[in-house]
Amino acid sequence: MHNNQAIKKLAPNLHELTGEQKQLIDQIEQFINQRIDQKQHSIFTIFGDAGTGKSVILSQLFFNIQQAARRDDKLHGTKNYFLVNHPEILKVYKQIAGSENNVLKKNFMRPTSFINQMHKRDERADVVIVDEAHLLLSSPDHYNNFYQENQLEEIIKSSKVVIAVFDMNQVLRTKCYWDQSRLKKLLAPYYHESYQLTHQFRMTAKPDLVHWMNEFTAGKLLPIPKDADDGYDFRIFDDAEQMRQEIIQKNNRVGLSRIVSTTGYPSTLDGGKRYIRERGGFKMPWDQYNYTSTPWAEIPQTIDEVGSIYTCQGFDLNYVGIILGPPIYLDPSDHQIKVDLSKQTDVESKKHRKDITDQKEFKKVRKQIILNSVNVLMKRGVYGTFIFAHDPELRKALMKSFQQIKK
Repeated sequence: MHNNQAIKKLAPNLHELTGEQKQLIDQIEQFINQRIDQKQHSIFTIFGDAGTGKSVILSQLFFNIQQAARRDDKLHGTKNYFLVNHPEILKVYKQIAGSENNVLKKNFMRPTSFINQMHKRDERADVVIVDEAHLLLSSPDHYNNFYQENQLEEIIKSSKVVIAVFDMNQVLRTKCYWDQSRLKKLLAPYYHESYQLTHQFRMTAKPDLVHWMNEFTAGKLLPIPKDADDGYDFRIFDDAEQMRQEIIQKNNRVGLSRIVSTTGYPSTLDGGKRYIRERGGFKMPWDQYNYTSTPWAEIPQTIDEVGSIYTCQGFDLNYVGIILGPPIYLDPSDHQIKVDLSKQTDVESKKHRKDITDQKEFKKVRKQIILNSVNVLMKRGVYGTFIFAHDPELRKALMKSFQQIKK
């Protein structure tokens, strides 16, 4: 029986942590104990791709810190917070908080709320954990009540010790644009240590297939590896409706199977909903804003919607059916995966930034963000990944490569 609840996958003390995970938690706890009394702000960064178990580590770490804050310990009486800039993931953490000793719902916040609260009270937190730090704003965003220049910098200034998780391949909006050099420059004035996670926990796919996905989202279309479907259900579809039928079958059998898509479909309303139409008579509405406290993929009715990076980033799906939308195409002249920005429809990833004045660089950033969204969607499926491409050339090349491994 599959346990499909995100809360069960993230809750502390429900997992047998690996040796590496336990060691990393110990290392960070030592870091906190050594740095909590220092005048200089300190930050520990954890780097890792999607599915490398970052959130499980943070959940257990925060639980441990909150227990220590109630004991006669070096952390006794400390005020600690857990921040995440993703409403769907925040819901899961708040659910966990309701069931754990000393871990309260008020300890979990959106970064903007935390920053504004600390400024208003003129306070400094002790330990602050930031999940999905690649979603932190790296420019002002008045719509979200953030008026400073960079959320990570403001969090560091408002805390003694910060533990933050980064995956540069999951940067999805221009207002949250990060890369290694920007991060390095920002962290330079502070005491800083880091750790790189590499083991893939989410997907049961072979490393060759994970490598193929990474290369795809770097613009290279490699031949699909021979062992792509060895113990993992990997398929390419020529017909989007056929893929949808397969996902419905998987969902009926094991649950938590969904269709997701990249940007690139016109936002014309049809009966109050925005639809994606594709080859094979496929017609499904985009996901709507989820006002419930249940994550999008755990709502049974969302089998009839197409998910986006905004609803499924950070979550497992048992099987995922991915539609690669109109902006993603194969250039026949050099056999490279490219992005046509004129077909982009996601307003959030188009927004300009004052600090990127070179239009050529800004275009490059926007294209990378769309390829990052492909990477995020491709890393959702625990047991299987199905792909349909809108672009005829790309679809043909993928089908040809897939047929080769079936021989």
